[in-house]
Amino acid sequence: MQLGFFGPVGTFTHQALLTLGDHDHVAYASVVATLNAVRSGEVEAALVPIENSVEGGVSATLDNLGSEPALRIVREVLLPVQFGLYAKHGTRLEDVKKVLTHPTAAAQVRHWLADHLPDAVITEGGSTAGAAEHVAAPDATHDAAVCARIAGEMYGLEELAGGIADNESAVTRFVLVARPDAARPTRTGADKTTMVLYPYTDRPGGLLDILEQFAARGINLTRLESRPTKTTLGQYCFSIDAEGHIEDERMAETLLGLHRTCREVVFLGSYPRADEVEAHLPRGASDHDYRRAHAWLAGLR
Repeated sequence: MQLGFFGPVGTFTHQALLTLGDHDHVAYASVVATLNAVRSGEVEAALVPIENSVEGGVSATLDNLGSEPALRIVREVLLPVQFGLYAKHGTRLEDVKKVLTHPTAAAQVRHWLADHLPDAVITEGGSTAGAAEHVAAPDATHDAAVCARIAGEMYGLEELAGGIADNESAVTRFVLVARPDAARPTRTGADKTTMVLYPYTDRPGGLLDILEQFAARGINLTRLESRPTKTTLGQYCFSIDAEGHIEDERMAETLLGLHRTCREVVFLGSYPRADEVEAHLPRGASDHDYRRAHAWLAGLR
């Protein structure tokens, strides 16, 4: 299988990709280009970041996944995020005046940099691996890069400081996406379903109506974000991860309810949870409970 990923090599996405086994892989310069490569058939599937425990959702992924033609999430990967400060051999920490890194990385090491390099200029852009590549170049304009160890070692840099993230338990979540005609992952009992919901109108209680569809069926949400529809100022849709699989009776009933009450429901896939945590089902939320209720109603009819 040939897999695409949001590159370049040496990024955390590349590191997460390597956990999926030995596959041919192709790096793309942006999330949009990565997802479009799946749509066009250049690659069979692709890995992109979707959420970080510190910074929240990845806008480029959330906004593009549901674009037409929509894709399907078939797997997720959780990767602990560990940053280091890397520079050419012989560079001392006190020599570092200019640091280059990705904006997300900068946000996750902001306090460390303020404490240890208070006078350094921090430049954000590109990727963490690209920052390492730049610092390793003979004509580098920056003294050090904040990046993953895989990138620092790849470009022959020396680690000036390791484990510099402000939150040592930071984790980034990645999703493997494929075209809708790909085989749908079977349910495991520890699954997630991702969707984008477009309300009919902006009105009081609109979000409550959506949330009630989940609450009434005992479904817990693991992520809820509002995203602009990019049509009119003030118009938003909701990107949601929920516990359960489309083959679960409670999830199927929820999707039916959402289809009745929302202008549009974009289904982005049901897939196994990386942490393998099974959903806690309240009384009345099991498949057996739903089937008994349907049988009772059929008898009345």
